Parts: sequence; structure tokens; C-alpha cells
Amino acid sequence: MHILSTMERLDRLDRKILALLQREGRRSFADIGREVGLSTPAVKRRVDRLEAAGVIRGYAAVVDASKLGLGFEAIAEVYCADRTAPHDVLASVEGIPEVVSAVTVSGEPDAVLRVQVDDIRHLERLIETLRRRPNVVRTRTMIVLSVLVDRPSALPE
Repeated sequence: MHILSTMERLDRLDRKILALLQREGRRSFADIGREVGLSTPAVKRRVDRLEAAGVIRGYAAVVDASKLGLGFEAIAEVYCADRTAPHDVLASVEGIPEVVSAVTVSGEPDAVLRVQVDDIRHLERLIETLRRRPNVVRTRTMIVLSVLVDRPSALPE
């Protein structure tokens, strides 16, 4: 497996290819090649290298949760017992499908979760489930009123 050691190993074309794939992951290599000035096989080689290095972790469909009946999103701050390691936080949220994003953070909460639920009762059950998990001392929840920006990671130019 080829590993990229630093961002410096990504050249301008790699960054352009990544940006195009982030905007539309289903674009063909031929289409990307026309836009960045490379042949289809050259784009494929670069994408294969980026995948092998773990820079591209996978591909996914962007789903509108409201169309699936998931009524709204909430942000839950999770406060854990002292000396709780990130893998313990992960263990606390694994198996909860409503958790669509979980990050450990600096500051007062130990982790911040983004959750998608059907309604307030569903959110209440989810928070009760979280509070029963080992290492979780308390939570603080905020309901998302609107999503102003939700985009893939920004790449350095």
C-alpha cells in the first residue's frame, strides 16, 4: 500500500481532483480528466493512489434525512467521567444509528454528537439511552433550527 506522508505530496492536480470528487463523487474519470487536463487513465491512477493512501476514505450518497421521515437534527454535548478516552466515547455511541456524526472536542464537553431523529419523543429516548451508557455523566442537547452550511472538508489550494 502506498502511503502519502504529507500534504506536500498532493500536487495541484490531486487537489483539483479531490475537490471535484467531493462536489460530485459520481463524476467519471473522463469528465474529471477533461476539467483538469489529464487523460482518463492518469486520473484513475491518481484516484487509485489517493484511495490506497487513505486520503479518499470512501464514497457516499448525500441523503436528505427529511425525505426519510427523520424529522429533525439535534446537537448533543456529551460530558464523560474523568479519564475517559476517545475510544470509550466511541464505545458509548456505537450501535446508536441516530448518531450521524461524533467528534471529541476541547473545552467542557468531551464529545459533540449530531443526531437525526423522528420527533421530540424519539430525541428524549435517544438522550436517555446516551445517559445510561458507561462513562457518560451528563448531556446537553440543542435542536437544530436550520443548516446554514454543510459541505465537505476544504482542501488547501
